[in-house]
Amino acid sequence: MYSGYGQSFQEQRLQQLMEQKQLRDFMRMYANLVTQCFDDCVVDFTSNKLNDKELTCTTRCTLKSMKLNERLGQRFAEENAKLMEEQSKAAGL
Repeated sequence: MYSGYGQSFQEQRLQQLMEQKQLRDFMRMYANLVTQCFDDCVVDFTSNKLNDKELTCTTRCTLKSMKLNERLGQRFAEENAKLMEEQSKAAGL
């Protein structure tokens, strides 16, 4: 009975660690996005507001980056599903 409790605690701890890693990964991705789009798009520091060209550039940069990350996530999921299927087939042999 105690080992079942310990396993449940271990599973909960693993879940917490995975959630923390996902949050760190998301924050790192966000920081990289901000840095990349800022460096690529913001060139006029004489005003405290973005000009139209900078605004358009940052919008496009952000959307492009989000689409890229979405596509990478889809490809990762596809590859992971293939891997799981292959492992399942290999275990069945």
